[in-house]
Amino acid sequence: MVVTSTSQGASFSWLNMAFLLLLHCCQPATILSQKSDTALTTVENSDGDGGAEEAWVAEDTDVEGDPVLVQPSDQWKTLKPGQVVPAGSHVRLNLQTGQREVRLGEEQMKYWTQKHRQEKEGTRSHFSADELKWALKKMKEDSDPVTKETGQQDQNQDSVYRSLEELKRDMAQLDMLIETDVQILRRLLTQFNSTETTTEQRLEILLELEYLVHQVDNAQYLCSMGGLQLILEGLNSSDFRLQENAAFVLGSALASNPAVQVEAVERGCLQKLLTLLATTRPLSVKKKVLFAVASVLRHFPYAQSHFLSHGGLHVLSELFRAEGGGALRVRVATVLYDMITEKELMSHTGLEPIHDSSHEERLRQYSRVSLQQELLEGGWCSLVPELLESTEHDWREKGLRALLAMAPVCLDQYRSNTSLSVSLDSLRGHYQELVHKERILGEEDGYFGEILDLLETLELKIK
Repeated sequence: MVVTSTSQGASFSWLNMAFLLLLHCCQPATILSQKSDTALTTVENSDGDGGAEEAWVAEDTDVEGDPVLVQPSDQWKTLKPGQVVPAGSHVRLNLQTGQREVRLGEEQMKYWTQKHRQEKEGTRSHFSADELKWALKKMKEDSDPVTKETGQQDQNQDSVYRSLEELKRDMAQLDMLIETDVQILRRLLTQFNSTETTTEQRLEILLELEYLVHQVDNAQYLCSMGGLQLILEGLNSSDFRLQENAAFVLGSALASNPAVQVEAVERGCLQKLLTLLATTRPLSVKKKVLFAVASVLRHFPYAQSHFLSHGGLHVLSELFRAEGGGALRVRVATVLYDMITEKELMSHTGLEPIHDSSHEERLRQYSRVSLQQELLEGGWCSLVPELLESTEHDWREKGLRALLAMAPVCLDQYRSNTSLSVSLDSLRGHYQELVHKERILGEEDGYFGEILDLLETLELKIK
């Protein structure tokens, strides 16, 4: 009996345990099959961009219609049933209120500060499709040349171009005065001739005039206003600075301007310039005076004949022999070279059948310029070779060109000048080395090669 009773009790215990296990296994399935009023489920991205991003929705069996997307921020927001939040958002259950709350996740919080600042500054990183379409349409309209030409051409021209009267009126309102070059010349000459003008002011006026007279018309206007006479009077000033600036203005006005050259010679310009060169003056003054002499002689045989008749070559030879005038020597040699080559060129063109009265007159005037005999008698055949003793390449070049130009007259003196032969031989070897260095650097026709050609040509003539 005891055994039977024990067996029955054990069987009853095993039955109870099996029933409890069955009940425990069925309960989770029942719970999972039911939807909680506050459960969170996964839905597709409502944006429809086809990406892998997911959103979470708080479901409510009582809520009907499409879910509402909630954009979280850096602050906690209460999440209502049926609302959708982006994937990666941080959702929590507030135990005090019993409500679910949402805010940005950790990865989203990294970019929140920058995005929030852009929104405050009025910048946007995302635009709707309609806004992008409108922007593209606007860009096409702005880049369409037909639209610009038809719709805005007149307006643009009116806004860009303005009449002179409008500019003068606007400048008058700003207390500004628009002057032409003629008006400026007249004002400067009036100020220069005024007794109340100081020496410093006259120096500034002369510099302004020098800038203006580079134009041929302005130089002729200066002569018509009587300004040339004022400049020539400035050459007689006791102030060396005024003499220098006046000679500078005169040289610029005479350069390649036949009308001014004629009037200057008629007013005795050459005599005054030669006087300044023959007397004691600072080197800076003589440089500007020699510049004026070269300007009045260039392509003007009438002035060249007057220059020779007034002892111009003698004055230049004294200037060449003076001590401390190295820079003047090069300028003097250039003046001689220009005079010789001009007459040579004119004599060659005179052989051509040109029926022109002005050309015939120029030929007649050049025939009166007896330059070659003056060079021979003035000792220039032995003076110019001294330039080859300089260490400056420019001086040597100018000297060689002048020697070649004087060769028809001075060839016998060249052959008897032993120092010239030694200099030429030494310079030829020196410049051959320089030309070799130039060719190594890839310069076939360099500056030193040009000087070497001059040396070899002169040596051939002497031999």
